[in-house]
Amino acid sequence: MLLIWENRYFVKGFITGSGHRETLVKSADYTLFRKLWHPLDATETFEFYNPMENTQKSENLTVSVIIPAFNRAWCLETALRSVWGQTFRNFEVIVVDDGSTDGTPILMHQFPQVRVHRWEDNRGVSAARNRGIQMARGQWICFLDSDDQWVENKLQVQVDWMQVHPECLACYTDEIWIRNGVRVNPKNKHRKYSGDIFRQCLPLCIISPSSIMMRASVLEAIGRFDTDLAACEDYDLWLRLASRYPVDFIPEKLIIKTGGHADQLSQKYRGMDRFRVYALEKILKQDYLSPQHRAWVLEALVEKCSILHIGYSNRGKHEEAYIYEQAAEQYRRMRDRQGNEAREIQPIEKEMLLHALED
Repeated sequence: MLLIWENRYFVKGFITGSGHRETLVKSADYTLFRKLWHPLDATETFEFYNPMENTQKSENLTVSVIIPAFNRAWCLETALRSVWGQTFRNFEVIVVDDGSTDGTPILMHQFPQVRVHRWEDNRGVSAARNRGIQMARGQWICFLDSDDQWVENKLQVQVDWMQVHPECLACYTDEIWIRNGVRVNPKNKHRKYSGDIFRQCLPLCIISPSSIMMRASVLEAIGRFDTDLAACEDYDLWLRLASRYPVDFIPEKLIIKTGGHADQLSQKYRGMDRFRVYALEKILKQDYLSPQHRAWVLEALVEKCSILHIGYSNRGKHEEAYIYEQAAEQYRRMRDRQGNEAREIQPIEKEMLLHALED
């Protein structure tokens, strides 16, 4: 594998660069590279990348599996082995190491068949998934969270579904939930739907990233993950997906979701609806929304902004409470006006909502 850093190259065991002699090493080892090339500053960003690889979509490669990881050496190996245990074999695996400071780089040496991209700094799950999308060569894209696992026939079932339903651009599956080592049942609000699922996507995220399979061209049409969002970035993407395309649900439990650990985003951030309000406000500005979809979005915004107003007021955060009080009233007026006249009222500015996202 070639490791490239600006104009300096680590090629098949050789380090070359202006002002430095070539140094022979035994393997394409990131840690060894850093030790041998001591002039490099420890804060620099490095990327594992092979420019000789064909990054064009390949008709012979069916699925690209993208796994973002940040300090997840404790579970990443299990996730990877669940991929290599798949009965369907025509796939590539891309791991984006988002600045891990644990044993993740060492772990990846056990999986030489994985395409690895590593950043020295932590850029967030959205940036990591987006880098994986950029690297992907498959016709279909799948994501796997590093703390989740796949049942062995997950890919086979979805590929078969796509072949039987060639009009399908995206599908997702049912899931098994494990929390703190104990299997739990999802609540009714997490019920899955098929087809036009846009309305069902508005209250909360019903699609697990680890369960989705979508055509790569769909991501080109709807855009990638929003790096402004520290959480609910998947909710935002699914809104853009479901607002434009049907999404098929396969009622088989083909992924295992684990939860309860402290580094989950849902554990890290309180008031997740504030991120959803930001995503809803974004989708509201899209000209392609049907009148019915637009009405549903406004209804969801009124409800969520009202809840956030009460929550922030109870916590004594009056500035944030005021932002959401004003937002709820604005969206209520938009909802109550009919037709194109509602577009005359401008949604809340992005900067205001971003301020409210700050902890």
